[in-house]
Order: sequence, then C-alpha cells, then structure tokens
Amino acid sequence: MKKIVVVLMSMLAMLVAACGGSNAEAISTDNGGKIMQSENKTNSSKALVVYYSRSGNTEALARMIGNETGADMFRVTTVMPYPEVYRETTELARAERDNNARPAINGRVENMADYDVVYIGVPNWWSTMPMPMFTFLEQYDLSGKTIVPFVTHGGGGVANCVSDLKKAVPGATVLDALVVSGGSAQNAQSDVSAWLKRLGLVK
Repeated sequence: MKKIVVVLMSMLAMLVAACGGSNAEAISTDNGGKIMQSENKTNSSKALVVYYSRSGNTEALARMIGNETGADMFRVTTVMPYPEVYRETTELARAERDNNARPAINGRVENMADYDVVYIGVPNWWSTMPMPMFTFLEQYDLSGKTIVPFVTHGGGGVANCVSDLKKAVPGATVLDALVVSGGSAQNAQSDVSAWLKRLGLVK
C-alpha cells in the first residue's frame, strides 16, 4: 500500500511540474546531484545540461534542450534547501551574493571529462548566477569545452550572468546565451529550437 501511495505522489508531482505557473515551486525531477542519461542521442558530440532551478522556469528550458539535443542532465541542488517563501529566498540569495558564498551542493559529475558541450542554465538572481552554480563550476576544469548558457529572468534580463560565467570557466568557449523571461519559459520551445539551430548545435 505504501508503495502505491509513493507512486501516486510521484505521478502527481510530475503533473504539477508540467502545469505549474511561472511563480510556483514546480521542480519535480529526481536527478538532483546525479546524472540523468539521455536515450535520445542526436549527434556525435557528448553533451550535458547542467541547471539550477527553483521555480521550474529554468528547468523547463533545460528539459527542452535535453529533448532536442539528446544531452544528459544534471540538476544542481543545495544541501540546505532555500526557504519555501519567495521573499526569504531572495533575501538569502542577496546575502550569499554579497558575501560571495559557495553553498554546499549535492552530488558530482564524475565523468565531466567525457563531455564536449556543457549547457549551463541559471535564473538571474540579483544580476548574477545563483551562488550554488559557482560552487558547481569551481569543482571542474572546463577548459577546452564549449559552454552554452541559458538564462531566465523576472525582468532583469541577462545582467552579469554570462559575463560572470565566462570568468568562472577560463579556457572554455562560451557561445551566445538564450535569455527568456520566467513567465515565457514554459512556452519557449520555438525559441529554444531556433537558438540551437542558429548555434549549429542541432540540424
């Protein structure tokens, strides 16, 4: 009986993630801290989508990119979760930015050397990437790789997200970013497709 309840709850969580609004806590993927391997390989380059998402908007873009490119997926999650209350999260995020904090995160990509292309997805938090993404990036040498950023925002645009990303990945080639407002992320499939084609990442 308990197993049936767990399965039903998991299915409900996935439905909420698929239908959640831009401000809802809609994350439901179970791959926080571990690789989810794609079965839809569409090119010879091995690619990985790494993303941080609190509201589900950045996750929506990550899923679209993964579906189109056949990339593996890795969701960055923190050991200590952010508060459920939005304002409390923003206040903590600003304090972390001001202190250049490096929150502890779950898991690790043990085979990072195997990937040629790494997509990095973040929301714009106080004009830069969430600090957990800095924690992630500083664990690896990404020189020689192609880094492909995508950013969601609530009105602040890309701000310093890409410029700060470039500083965090010296020696890597950083391509043009996809920048999408959070309210449009769930319906951005055409933007994602056009961006990937323009960059030559899909045919």
